[in-house]
Amino acid sequence: MQLRDYQTAALEACWDYLRARPGNPALVLPTGAGKSPLMAAIARDAHINWGGRVGIVAHTQELVAQNADKFRAVAPDLPLGIYSASLNRRDRFDPILFLQIQSVAHRATALGRFDLLLIDEAHRIPLKGEGRYRRFIEECRRQNPNLRVVGLTATPYRLQGQAVPVCGPDYILNEVAYEARIPELIEQGYLCPLVSKLGDTPDLSGVRVKAGEYDEGQLADAMLGLVERTADDLCARAADRDAWIVFCVNVAHAEAVRDALQRRGIATGLVHGGTPAAERDAVLAEFQSGGLRALVNVNVLSEGFDAPHIDCVAMLRPTKSPGLYYQQCGRGFRMHPSKTDCLVLDYAGNVLEHGPVDQIRVRPVRRTGPATVQTGAAKACPGCQALIPTGCRTCPECGHEFTAAAPDHLDRPVGAPVLSTERERVVRTHTVDSVRYERHAGKGGKPPSMRVTYQCGLRRISEWVCLEHSGFARTRALEWWLRREPATPQVPRTVEEALPRAWGLPTPARIVVDETNKYPAIKAHEFDEAQPAAQGALPAARSAPDWLLRAVGQN
Repeated sequence: MQLRDYQTAALEACWDYLRARPGNPALVLPTGAGKSPLMAAIARDAHINWGGRVGIVAHTQELVAQNADKFRAVAPDLPLGIYSASLNRRDRFDPILFLQIQSVAHRATALGRFDLLLIDEAHRIPLKGEGRYRRFIEECRRQNPNLRVVGLTATPYRLQGQAVPVCGPDYILNEVAYEARIPELIEQGYLCPLVSKLGDTPDLSGVRVKAGEYDEGQLADAMLGLVERTADDLCARAADRDAWIVFCVNVAHAEAVRDALQRRGIATGLVHGGTPAAERDAVLAEFQSGGLRALVNVNVLSEGFDAPHIDCVAMLRPTKSPGLYYQQCGRGFRMHPSKTDCLVLDYAGNVLEHGPVDQIRVRPVRRTGPATVQTGAAKACPGCQALIPTGCRTCPECGHEFTAAAPDHLDRPVGAPVLSTERERVVRTHTVDSVRYERHAGKGGKPPSMRVTYQCGLRRISEWVCLEHSGFARTRALEWWLRREPATPQVPRTVEEALPRAWGLPTPARIVVDETNKYPAIKAHEFDEAQPAAQGALPAARSAPDWLLRAVGQN
């Protein structure tokens, strides 16, 4: 199996991080971008080149089997084992071992010493405290203090309502070493474009929020009255779509949606947490084969479900969680010969809540309102704009009466684009009069960068070249420098080294700037006829990281 360019870049960034830094990196690839082949390549390199023993951990039997299959395709001659009670496999001492976390959480000591752990869907690792993943990792670390962990995920933040990044200095994973971007992968033909149809804006002001997420009971009660009209609209808008996946709040809501679709002649299946395993497998197999046109689910197919032919995603489940919103949309990213795009119908207001799926706004949940409010949550009164406790039905300031919980989705999708590329972009070309280079101090302990400021008439437009960073930022810095100095034997590693050399670099005649958002972003540099030839980044030298040398006694 040949890795794609961005998978190869992620592989190099992974080893570069393990070689140069003491922590544990995260690799971020969108849903459908191929995390399994990347994990297989990392495991192959660790075993073949440096004799490391690798454990690859996932949370479902489907992911364990899928990851093992991809490893066989990447390295068919290497031995592998599987430890998963669900798959009826309990291999223990193979050099490459695929593990289901539920089966091994308490059995780390029985599996022997690992040098490297790869965690699939790494956003599931608890940030602090207890949990299966942390317990297993800590026990593996007791057997090997030099153990390294690499996390792979499409969502580098927790899936709960509160937007908490999965990387931090005190967490298992410390820093994102590489991130592949959705727009670029769509443009290159690796991901399927998402499209949306404009509709109305739902009113969620009357729905209570508990622990950073909408109250499930209120959501379901309000939705049931809209099922028939929603089903009518869904059938009309998705009439030319072959495979629909529908996300609902709870079992009662999902059953009502399934029945409504079936009454309209749509072959529809239903799966939820309580569906027996045999029945669930049968329903999923029927959907995969095309026997079912629609598949309704409750919180079980948001992640790890691989059905590339899905060409319509219908969200009837509002969520405060940016991760859950992304995972729902992500079911449509995979490419398939039967589709050219995937229609996303948002009946829940999730796009309005979180923004386009490729530019999700990850914001901490704000706790406002009077200190006497036990929940700490507040809402704005539409009559006087005063902040009052969420549970109040009468405003103490102006007397405004709140109605019962408002419907939390409509019978039409919301009027917001699901991809930022659906918006009309504002792109302008500016003539460059001069350029200035200076050191820009990093914030929050981050490395410094080189700030490049272009004088374009009366405007100054800046960009930051992150030579001292790792992963994607470092890769972009290499590309930036090599575009201007393609024959250099050595790209600067530090800002101090770069600044004296930068003044001798050619200056672009024009820059192309995307001014759609608040901060302009330079998308291209246009040089005159004497411009240097464009070149990609030089491949990083690949040598054994210290932890693997220690593991095999080579140092």
